[in-house]
Amino acid sequence: MAYEASAIEKKWQEFWQKSEAFEPKDDLSLAKKYILSMFPYPSGRIHMGHVRNYTIGDALARHFRKIGFNVLHPIGFDSFGMPAENAAIKHKIHPKTWTYENIDYMQKELFSLGFSFSRKRMLATSDPLYTKFEQEFFIKMFEKGLIYTKDALVNWCDHDKTVLANEQVEDGKCWRCGHEVIQKKMPGYYVKITAYADELLAGLKELEGKWSAQVLTMQENWIGKSYGLEFAFKLDDESALKAESPSFEVFTTRADTLFGVSYVALAPEHSIVNALLEKNLLDEHTAQKIKAIQNQSPRERQMNDKEGYFLGLYALHPLTGAKIPVWVANFVLADYGSGAVMAVPAHDERDFEFARKYNLAIKQVIDDESYDPSKAYTDKKGKLINSVEFEGLECNVARVKIAEKFEQLNIGKTMTNFKIRDWGVSRQRYWGCPIPMVHCKSCGLVSEKLENLPITLPDDVNITGEGNPLEKHPTWKHCKCPKCGLEAQRECDTLDTFFESSWYYARFASDEKTWQKIALDEKSTDYWLGADQYIGGIEHAILHLLYARFFQKALRDLGYLKADEPFVRLLTQGMVLKDGAKMSKSKGNVIDPDEIISKYGADTARLFILFAAPPAKELEWNADAVDGAYRFLARVYERALKLKGKSLKAIEQNALNKDEKLARLKVYEALKKSNELYESNFAFNTLIAACMEALNALSVAKNENLELEGFYILLNVLEPIIPHLASELSSELFGCENFKKLELLTEVFVKDNFSIGVSVNGKKRAELEIEASLSKDEILSKAKESVAKWLEGKELVKEIYIDKKLVNLVIK
Repeated sequence: MAYEASAIEKKWQEFWQKSEAFEPKDDLSLAKKYILSMFPYPSGRIHMGHVRNYTIGDALARHFRKIGFNVLHPIGFDSFGMPAENAAIKHKIHPKTWTYENIDYMQKELFSLGFSFSRKRMLATSDPLYTKFEQEFFIKMFEKGLIYTKDALVNWCDHDKTVLANEQVEDGKCWRCGHEVIQKKMPGYYVKITAYADELLAGLKELEGKWSAQVLTMQENWIGKSYGLEFAFKLDDESALKAESPSFEVFTTRADTLFGVSYVALAPEHSIVNALLEKNLLDEHTAQKIKAIQNQSPRERQMNDKEGYFLGLYALHPLTGAKIPVWVANFVLADYGSGAVMAVPAHDERDFEFARKYNLAIKQVIDDESYDPSKAYTDKKGKLINSVEFEGLECNVARVKIAEKFEQLNIGKTMTNFKIRDWGVSRQRYWGCPIPMVHCKSCGLVSEKLENLPITLPDDVNITGEGNPLEKHPTWKHCKCPKCGLEAQRECDTLDTFFESSWYYARFASDEKTWQKIALDEKSTDYWLGADQYIGGIEHAILHLLYARFFQKALRDLGYLKADEPFVRLLTQGMVLKDGAKMSKSKGNVIDPDEIISKYGADTARLFILFAAPPAKELEWNADAVDGAYRFLARVYERALKLKGKSLKAIEQNALNKDEKLARLKVYEALKKSNELYESNFAFNTLIAACMEALNALSVAKNENLELEGFYILLNVLEPIIPHLASELSSELFGCENFKKLELLTEVFVKDNFSIGVSVNGKKRAELEIEASLSKDEILSKAKESVAKWLEGKELVKEIYIDKKLVNLVIK
């Protein structure tokens, strides 16, 4: 009987759905595993990256469920966002219709792969119920001061008519549509993520060994904690008059280099620069160049060459009074520190490059034998020179002494600074969660009453791609003030979609029977959180993962949650490539999962995905290997059917011959590897290889009862990987009695023989098969016999025996 994947898979998918096989149990006293893969955006079809992510997660969920854990393995859809509006414009279809039709199709695709997701806890972030509680969180954060409004320069995409976070600007372009991003001053809502900067940084220590070092480093650098000195540079009288400002603040982590300052640099958006532009005090060429830089995103500026212009101003050194030229430079960021930096070219690479380009002074103030005047000396070692009263001090001592002097003179203070900035969450788009705030002429900015939530989107909108459809709607924005009852206007901005994806893991962990009434059920979230294993792409290392960590801590402090971190362990899976490149429609190298399932079946797709490469590595698509995976499954099916109707009998280990013992050892080695794999590196490729070796060894052994035991164990091991076929064959042969935690038999691992190398003067001369029962003296005797010709006429000086590995005979 031939292997018919489609019939087998359809049968078991229907059985699993009908029996609700994958719903978490209500018994919260059981040992638990919460296995979560990052949920998809409902773009219309899943891609091979999704298949890889969810196959890894599903294998983990199935393994732990099988050995007795209470498993939560949910799925949902990150369903708000600009692509739905783009589709509305292109296809003349409502964003909601497009989104939910895509969700329906993608659900079918996901379940056609046999993924063991909970169906009862499935959600979409655009669901009104999800919106209701997200708006509740927003209001609670606003009331606590964790959300505030301010005018600020923002990244503006003129094509999508929306604000972008710094992380959403790629090479100066919008990450969604690819159009140029400009800087624009706008009012907006900001999440005070900086209030948790210290805790976010400290929490990384707890994640060491559980998250990849790369992700931890990326987050640490993004938070960017530094300790240093803040002080003011006064402008000379003439400059102060031009700049309409007597001074400006700077922050430095290297106070020890203060006497090496040869210029200061301001951000293009600095108030002094804007004052000079407004008063037309700069020549036309310089003014135009500065305005061009102002319209570049921070990331674009970092990518460009160093660029700057002298502003015709001079600052005074705070300790020596020396005049220092003031420049504007594209490498100074307005929102980091004060938007101004003291430049020490001799001891900072960036300052050195800029000084060399514009022929500015380079003053060495730290002396060390490794100092090279052709480049910046940035090491924190050496003694101060050219530094007045601090001359000769070791630089790390001087750093403290100089800071102390600033504080004694009351002209500066030591402080901690962070790179991370508060999170701008306002978006000028329709298809997003409405911000639950009201603008009242009498009361000002007022939050909506909780009993009025959710504030949902109007369906009757005209989406043209121009401006904000909510702002243009004739009635939706008009409302009563929740505080005074007078006529007021709703906030027409919607939330950044990262707001939704920052707490979905907690909603999944909340008992779905409580979803209608409360945001998060305390009893079930206490039990399930943090998620034991989170799986997703490295591209989310900063954005999503940092925001989710913030949300966990904020919701904890608001009384909703208790754990400090949302995800205990993190696996960042590698990309799926074809012809060495990431799959994309534009490259024409996309593989449609539906076609693979139709031709080979879901189990073949799953087997290939897990066998082709370790999860954290990139996976190269290989059509021949997919075909090979199918042929392997067909052989397994055919061999198993020959055992149908046979009963498994007890096996006497000592009665087995050499081939039989080897085959049984290979089977149990696969089981042992399976037990270890799910608690360590998830190297499914080595586990699958071990199963293949075991099946080959069973073929050689030609022992029907041994093969039956082999299939009893190997189908258990393979069930998380190829669940349909493993379930079909286990049902036929064992009534699925093998789907449980299987114990290792120690007797199987006791070897009758072992191989040992024999060396003479360190050079290998022979290899022996030794009986395990032989003594050391007997082994040495056999070893000498095997290399007798190399010992003839020689004096045996020393015999070295390394247990079960090596004999080395030293002669002269």
